[in-house]
Amino acid sequence: EVQLVESGGGLVQAGGSLRLSCAASGFTFDDYAIGWFRQAPGKEREGVSCISRSDGSTYYADSVKGRFTTSSDNAKNTVSLQMNSLKPEDTAVYYCARYSRRVCLRDAYDYWGQGTQVTVSS
Repeated sequence: EVQLVESGGGLVQAGGSLRLSCAASGFTFDDYAIGWFRQAPGKEREGVSCISRSDGSTYYADSVKGRFTTSSDNAKNTVSLQMNSLKPEDTAVYYCARYSRRVCLRDAYDYWGQGTQVTVSS
């Protein structure tokens, strides 16, 4: 059974940092790209980042470039999202998702975690 479990969310002041983790199980970790998404109340889901398995490339939304970094620990089957210089507009539920391929193809994700809340106070 494919499972993705996020952790690391919480409440932080603007300018602070959080590190989210996505623990994966039930599939060959290195065969699938993993992405992070977020959804704020009343807003559409937004893609935040993706890490490709074909060459390790990473991709970021313009809104988080230079502040967020995604990385993979293949020994632990975990993908992390380091979030620095957080802003109130980063407040959302953050989800990790498995893409159906090794590359970060648009809309090509098939499994989701349950999400973790990130709240940034001003």
